[in-house]
Amino acid sequence: MLEIRDLHVKFNNRDREAVSGVSLKIRDGEILGLVGESGSGKSVTAMSVAGLLPRKQCTYSGDVLVDGEDMLHADRSLLRKVQGAKIGVVFQEPMNSMDPLMKVGAQVEEVLRLHTKLTDAECKQKALEALAEVELPDPELVYGKYPHELSGGMLQRSMIAAAIVIRPSLLLLDEPTTALDVTIQAQILELLKKLNREHKMSMLFISHNLNVVRKLCKRVAVMQRGCIVEEGLTNDVFFHPRHPYTQHLIACI
Repeated sequence: MLEIRDLHVKFNNRDREAVSGVSLKIRDGEILGLVGESGSGKSVTAMSVAGLLPRKQCTYSGDVLVDGEDMLHADRSLLRKVQGAKIGVVFQEPMNSMDPLMKVGAQVEEVLRLHTKLTDAECKQKALEALAEVELPDPELVYGKYPHELSGGMLQRSMIAAAIVIRPSLLLLDEPTTALDVTIQAQILELLKKLNREHKMSMLFISHNLNVVRKLCKRVAVMQRGCIVEEGLTNDVFFHPRHPYTQHLIACI
């Protein structure tokens, strides 16, 4: 599904690489956790997978293959075909990620209008189905709201709806529960488990919260200063950490 091979990324205004030789695999239907402190390179790795690297501001090398297609060196036409259709992205701050001037329904429909030939009525129906699937109360009401009219939890569900409406094979989740309270956080995790179970959607779940990763992910990779320092089954890494950095992270819980 996803294979990252020897990925290097260095921003032009930085002295060291943001990502330094990262190699990872995610199998079909698997949820992989990527953990590490802020600045360890987690989000830059996800940006490389999604084709969102600001290419003029950095140098990069390696391979990022999604279903065999290279995302790191792809031209814009290929990226447009893959982004949204094969890869869905959910960011940490939905209020900053969604257009405040567009209603939620229009933003959920956007990927359908880019990648399908559905009519307006069909797009709306698909959007309502996606909003219902993420267990939003009264999808019709949410469809007509602006982002500022929704709570943080409802906004995050709306972002997930927009990411899954076209059934991508890979979902990238960059700290999707960090800004939410514990109760809403647990509900979002259950929702992600359900999507993975029912649609076999592969996921890269990025977080600095090891407890959240343990609840969701079967495998986990630990990043420090741009490098993967440890990788394995989540329980093995949690209860038998080998690398001193991983031991330090767990000791902080």
